[in-house]
Amino acid sequence: MSAVKPTPSDGYDVKRANPADVEAIFQPLRIGRLRIKNRLIRSSISGRIDNYDGSGSRARVNFEERFARGGVGAIISSHAPVASSARVLPNYAMIDCDERIPFWRTVGERVRHHGCAFILQLSHSGRQQDIAGVENWNTLPLGASARINDLHGLAAREMSAPDIHEVVELFARAAERAASAEMDGIELHSANGYLFTQFLSSAINNRRDRYGGILENRARFLLEVIQAIQDSVGREFPLIVKLTGRDLHRAFGILPTGDGNTLGDAIQIAQWCEQAGVHALHVSMGNAFPHPYNPAGPLPVDVVLRTYASMIHSGRHTLRNFLLFQNGLTRRALQWLWKSGTPFYDAQGRPNPQKIEGFACSDAREIRKHVKIPVLVTGGFQTAHGIAEALRSNACDAVTIARGLLANPNLPSALKDGWDGPLDPPCSYCNRCLGHVLENPLGCYDESRFTNRGGRAAMLREVFAYFDDYHEA
Repeated sequence: MSAVKPTPSDGYDVKRANPADVEAIFQPLRIGRLRIKNRLIRSSISGRIDNYDGSGSRARVNFEERFARGGVGAIISSHAPVASSARVLPNYAMIDCDERIPFWRTVGERVRHHGCAFILQLSHSGRQQDIAGVENWNTLPLGASARINDLHGLAAREMSAPDIHEVVELFARAAERAASAEMDGIELHSANGYLFTQFLSSAINNRRDRYGGILENRARFLLEVIQAIQDSVGREFPLIVKLTGRDLHRAFGILPTGDGNTLGDAIQIAQWCEQAGVHALHVSMGNAFPHPYNPAGPLPVDVVLRTYASMIHSGRHTLRNFLLFQNGLTRRALQWLWKSGTPFYDAQGRPNPQKIEGFACSDAREIRKHVKIPVLVTGGFQTAHGIAEALRSNACDAVTIARGLLANPNLPSALKDGWDGPLDPPCSYCNRCLGHVLENPLGCYDESRFTNRGGRAAMLREVFAYFDDYHEA
C-alpha cells in the first residue's frame, strides 16, 4: 500500500494519524495461546457466496484472503452452521460434517499465509432463520421458546431437554472439526438474536424449566456448550464468546415485550464465561439482526424491498412488512421508526460518523471492568483516532470491523502507513450492503463511493472480484 495522499478529486480529505494512535493499534494481542499481530479484527461478515449444500466455494477463499492481505490481525468467519437445520441462509459454508474439514483447512492456510489468524464462528439460527433452505421448508426451526420474533414474526418450536442435549453435542462435534481443520480459534455467536441470544434474553426466553426464568437458568445452555467444547478440544483451544451488552429490545418502538437483558445481566454472563474458561469476549448491542443499533445506520428500504420478497414465507409478519415497504407513506414511517431513539444521525437524518464509530464502547467498557480476559468490541470503526480512543479508554483490547473493511479491505495497511483512515472513500454507513445480503454476494453497494473510480461498473467489478480464479500471493 502506497502512502501517497489521495488527490482532491476523490472528494474527501484523509489526514495523517497521530503516531501514538498508530502505535497503540499495532501492538500484538494474546487470546489464550493465540497471538494476534495487531488490534484489528475482521468481524463476522459474508454473503451468499458458497454452495447451496453448505460446502465452501473458491469465492469464499478469495473473500477471506482479501482481508488477510489487507493487514488485519485476525478474521472471524461468517456464521458457520453446526447443522443444516441451523442455518440462517443457504449458500453459507457449514461445519456440520467431516467432509467440510479440508475446505476450512484451505481457508485457514490461505489466511495465515499473510500472518493473519482465522477464527471459525460456530452458530445456530434458532428461530432467526431468514431463508430456511429447501430442506427446512416443512419444519419449524428449534428455538429457546415458541415466542415469535417481533420484527418478522419468525417462529420456532420450543426445544425439549433432549433437543438441547443434541444441539450441545452438535457444537462439540463442530469444535472437533474446527480443531481438525487447524483453525486458530472458535467464536460462539451468542449475540444478535441467534439461538444463544434466544436463551439468554429475558425478552425472548419465556421457558419455565431449568433453561428459563432467572438469568442463571437462561445462561445454562451457553455454559453447557462451552463445557462440551472444552471436553472435546481441550481448555487451551482459543474460545471467544460474542455477547450482547444491552438488549435494547424496545429500540424498534412499542413492542409487547420488555427491554430484555440489562448491562448488569451482560456483565454477569461475561463473568460466568470467564469462570468457565473462555479466552475472550466480543461485545455487540441489540438482540436481533438487523437492529437499529446493529449495524448502526439507516434501513435502506429501497434495497430491502427488492430482496425482501425472498423472506415473504419465512415469518408471520413478512408479507405485512413487504407491503408496508411498498407504500411510500408507511415506508417513510418505518424509516423514521428505525432511527427514532438512536443517537446516530445529524439534523438532516444522515448517518453521523462521529456518533457511530465506537458506539458500543460504553457497554464494552463496563463489561471489561469486571473481567480479566480480553474484550473485543464492534461499532463502526474505520479511523485511527477512533480505534485508539477505544483502546486507550479501556473499552476494549481490540476492535472488530465489518462494514469499514468491506468498503476498504486495505484499511489496516493505510493505518499502518500512518493515515488516519482509508485511502479510498470511507464507509458511509448507508447499510446498502445489509440490504443486499439476503440474495446477493456481500460487498459495498454504495455507488457514491465509486463516483470518481468508474461508477456502478467499478462497484460491481469489486463485488464480483471474489469469484475470479485463485490468485497467488
